[in-house]
Amino acid sequence: MHKSGFVNIIGRPNVGKSTLMNALVGERMSIITNKPQTTRHRIIGILSDDDFQIIFSDTPGVIQDPAYKMQEAMNRFVHSSFEDADIVLFVTEKGEVFEDDDPIIQRLHSIKVPLFLVVNKIDQMKGEDVLQLIKEWNDRLEFTESVPISALHKNNTERLLEVIRKYLPEGPAYYPKDQLTDRPERFFVSEIIREQILQQYKQEVPYSCEVLVIAFQEDTTKRGEPLVRISAEIFVARKTQKGIIIGKSGSAIKRLGMEARKSIETFLEKKVFLELHVKVKDNWRNDERQLRHFGYQG
Repeated sequence: MHKSGFVNIIGRPNVGKSTLMNALVGERMSIITNKPQTTRHRIIGILSDDDFQIIFSDTPGVIQDPAYKMQEAMNRFVHSSFEDADIVLFVTEKGEVFEDDDPIIQRLHSIKVPLFLVVNKIDQMKGEDVLQLIKEWNDRLEFTESVPISALHKNNTERLLEVIRKYLPEGPAYYPKDQLTDRPERFFVSEIIREQILQQYKQEVPYSCEVLVIAFQEDTTKRGEPLVRISAEIFVARKTQKGIIIGKSGSAIKRLGMEARKSIETFLEKKVFLELHVKVKDNWRNDERQLRHFGYQG
């Protein structure tokens, strides 16, 4: 019997959803920083074996009061993931407060498929506090299973995987068994560059940036080694932000390019030649056409 299904990961920004998916799939699918709203798109990671296939979906965290059309689109990604799941993982951590009228709570009440409570970051909690948190959540919502984990340290993630496999419905392989994601390499390259922007720049600047890979060409070095030539454009919302990204005498973008290139080489397992250009697109986060261009589907 072959089992397969779509397992969607739900939760607020910064609770470790991307870290969890990376731990479960075993590949670096989603960018991870300690800043909220790191994940902007719905990203699929595929885990296959002879007798099962799990399609994980990492969604952006629900934004309570979206300030831009981009954030509204991010929320739509989240809400769609409530509708097409075979299993839903609700990821939370100590200290989170949810009112009864919170949109996430309301949606969780109406879920008809198996719903798992995943308490993350248990490495930062005492054992009795973990048990108490699980009890409080189960008094509030009807969870099929409750699994405490530390996604960062891969503590109990194997147990979570076992439970997921137990509840998977019988079904075919939806993707080739050797496929890891539905996203092209270009997408992950743009995400890696955006991750470096999040890490290297402060305040509003990283959230005003979008990255688009405009050229991705396989080549070889003079020694005959594989080489990938990549050209990417970094879009910012204001002219002043362009100056910050570039830095004095180009120092900031040079550092950005160097760190991004190293991470891309690790991801692609090939030498990379990376070119970065900065462009200003006024108020792109509220521009429907630009949002479609960047993959937010308007």
